[in-house]
Amino acid sequence: MEVDYVIVGQGIAGTMLSYYLLQQGNTVIVVDEFNPNSASQVASGVINPVTGRRFVTTWMIETLMPFAQKAYQALEKLLNISIIQQTQLIDFHTTQQMQQAFQQRANDDNTYVSELTNTNHWQQYFQYAHGIGTIQPVFHIQLQTLLSTWRNYLQQQQILIQEVFSLQNLTLSSNSITYRNIKAKAIIFCNGVQAMHLPYFNKLPFAPNKGEALILYLPNLPTQYLYKHGISLIPWQNDLWWAGSSYEWSYSNALPTQNFQQKTMQQLQQWLKMPFQLQQHIASERPATLERRPFVGMHPYFPQIGILNGFGTKGCSLAPYFAYALVQHLTNGHPILAEAAINRFQKILQP
Repeated sequence: MEVDYVIVGQGIAGTMLSYYLLQQGNTVIVVDEFNPNSASQVASGVINPVTGRRFVTTWMIETLMPFAQKAYQALEKLLNISIIQQTQLIDFHTTQQMQQAFQQRANDDNTYVSELTNTNHWQQYFQYAHGIGTIQPVFHIQLQTLLSTWRNYLQQQQILIQEVFSLQNLTLSSNSITYRNIKAKAIIFCNGVQAMHLPYFNKLPFAPNKGEALILYLPNLPTQYLYKHGISLIPWQNDLWWAGSSYEWSYSNALPTQNFQQKTMQQLQQWLKMPFQLQQHIASERPATLERRPFVGMHPYFPQIGILNGFGTKGCSLAPYFAYALVQHLTNGHPILAEAAINRFQKILQP
C-alpha cells in the first residue's frame, strides 16, 4: 500500500493535520490506539485570549483565534456537528491583589478584559468577595465530539490503523518511509509526550507537565458561560462540568491524585452555593516545551520524518494554524514561522 503521509497520533494535532492534508488532496494513514486519558481527550477545550496572573495577551492570539474559529466552523460543516461556541469567561477574583491586577489590565487595554460593575446576578450561584471580571471573546471547543467524529470519519475512509505505533515497524529510505506494509513520502509524529521518547526527537526541550481535573454533576448552572475562581468550571456535556486544572512539573506518574481531588473539592465547596456530585477524576500528561513554543516541521537530518507537537495547554488554538502551516510547507514549500520551526534546533538534533 502506498500513501503520501503516515500520521502518528489522533489528538487535536493529528486530527487537524490529517484534515488539512486530505483537504489538499493528499492520501494519509493515521496510526493511533484510542487512549481516553490522552491530553486531548481530557482537555477542557478552551481558547482564552489572555493568560497568566497579569492577564497578558496570549502569543499570536490575534492570528490564532480567527484562524481556529474558521477551521472549527469548516469541520462543523463537513462533519455535520456542533463543536465551537463563542462565549465569555466570568472571572471571580480570588484576592484583592488579583482584582487590582485585572482592573489595571482592563484600564490599560480592554480589548479582551473588562470589570463587571453589577455582580448581583451571580450571588445566587457563587460565593465571592473580590469582584468579577469578564474575558471575551473566548471560544469553547467540544474536543471529545470533534475527536470521536473525526475518528469515525477516518474509519469510514479506511485510513485509520488502531494500534500503538511501533518504531520496530518503521523503515527509512533516502526519500521515503515504510511502516509495516505502507510506503509513504514521510511520517509525521503528532503523538504528544510519546514523541519525546523517539530517537529523532528525544533531544528537543520538551517540558511535559501533568494536569488533573474533576468531572462534576452540577445542574442549574448557566451553560452559556465559562467560570473561573482559581480553578475553572467548563461545560462538559449534559449537566456535567469540567473542574480544573493543575500544573504539576514534578510527578511520578500521570494518574489522578487524592491530593488534587481533596483540594479541589474543598475549593468548590467554598465557591459554589449549589450542591454538586463528583462523577469522575481525570488526569493526563501535556506535551509542553521549555520555550512555550511548538515543534513544527521536518527533521533537519531526516527530511522524511516530521513533527507537529509541543502545544501544551494551547492545543485548540495552536493546532489548526500550525497544522495548516505544515501542510503548506509540505505541499507548496512555504516556510514555517521561525519561532515554531523545528529547524531552530538543528544543532542539537544532529545525529
